Amino acid sequence: MLATLENGVRGGKWHSLIDKVYAKETLVAAYRQVAANEGAAGVDHVTIDAFGGRLDENLEHLHRTLKDESYRPQAIRRVHIPKPGSREKRPLGIPTVRDRVAQTALKQVLEPIFERDFAEQSYGFRPGRSCKNALRRVDELLKAGYSYIVDADLKSYFDTIQHDRLMALIREKVSDRRILALVERYLKQGVMEDQGVYEPEEGSPQGAPISPLLSNVYLDGLDHLMAESGFEMVRYADDFVVLCRSRAEAEEALAVVREWVAEAGLQLHPEKTCIRTQRAGFDFLGYHFKAGKRRPREKSLGKLKDTIRTKTRRNNGNSLNYIITDVNRTLIGWYAYYKHSHRYTFRDLDKWIRRRLRTILRHREHRKGLGLGFDNQRWPNAFFACNGLFSLMTAYERDRQSSTR
Repeated sequence: MLATLENGVRGGKWHSLIDKVYAKETLVAAYRQVAANEGAAGVDHVTIDAFGGRLDENLEHLHRTLKDESYRPQAIRRVHIPKPGSREKRPLGIPTVRDRVAQTALKQVLEPIFERDFAEQSYGFRPGRSCKNALRRVDELLKAGYSYIVDADLKSYFDTIQHDRLMALIREKVSDRRILALVERYLKQGVMEDQGVYEPEEGSPQGAPISPLLSNVYLDGLDHLMAESGFEMVRYADDFVVLCRSRAEAEEALAVVREWVAEAGLQLHPEKTCIRTQRAGFDFLGYHFKAGKRRPREKSLGKLKDTIRTKTRRNNGNSLNYIITDVNRTLIGWYAYYKHSHRYTFRDLDKWIRRRLRTILRHREHRKGLGLGFDNQRWPNAFFACNGLFSLMTAYERDRQSSTR
């Protein structure tokens, strides 16, 4: 995509980009990505299947309205979803399918322009990068002796992005007025909640395809400042840590972060932002790091156990094979992310899950209590293995053997 855009660069700024956005091949690719991500309908109640059922007509209309500048995004449907392990709720914006396709097309054009200058320590929502890359970098720094950690938390980051500042950052590289107008319309598109529709004065809603890119553009200045100042920061979207060799260095790093955040119109969470040590431990991207070991943080474990409890209630009337298949769906996906945890994590979880399954079998024989003691002999570990239960410990040992060959 970047090579296709090169002809539109003059004076370090990108011109004539809108035709790349409304190009039919771009819209088709954008629709495929939106369809693959699935998701709910927006305020117009048009589902992905319904949009795809009249795909040629819908994309032709989108192409035409983007081209003649009559396109206007519809309101975003705002919902609030629970934060794992917290009583707080996270606001999520759901654009219409049509707007998700248009935003994705815009993102496909803008992303390579900004991506090539993004800082190395930024990992979130970037091509070829992932949580695992960020976690691996944290591991490397801890092993290299960076034992003091600035654990920073941006309060309501996506909802506090300053529109004027963001647009100024985009204008540094893009001068196509139609692209700039399109981005601004997305920032100011209405938000529908129970009390009606309102136009936001700041923020970029989570759930909109363009928001992750815009959030990286907004924080890119912090990334480069920390790198130029010699600090080892690892950032994934609005979640970041700065790893330091001494408390004095950590205090200096935190002061730099505080100053930049205030100047950018953002806020650090006063209770969640602090300096921690590797010995005491800290959380990052769902993991808890402590004394050279990594395990799922308590909230992540709690969320997994809550899910498994729901699937393994003792009065569950489904067959054992059905229950095990249902449990496996959760375990396999969870293990794929947390497989770098300490071995005891998997051993203990396996025991806990088998105990819940034994309790179900015990209940079906009209016996009270948990599946303990003699039940371990009646339904040994091999029994559940033969019935296809995914063993976290077995998967861990298999992966360890593969990595040492």
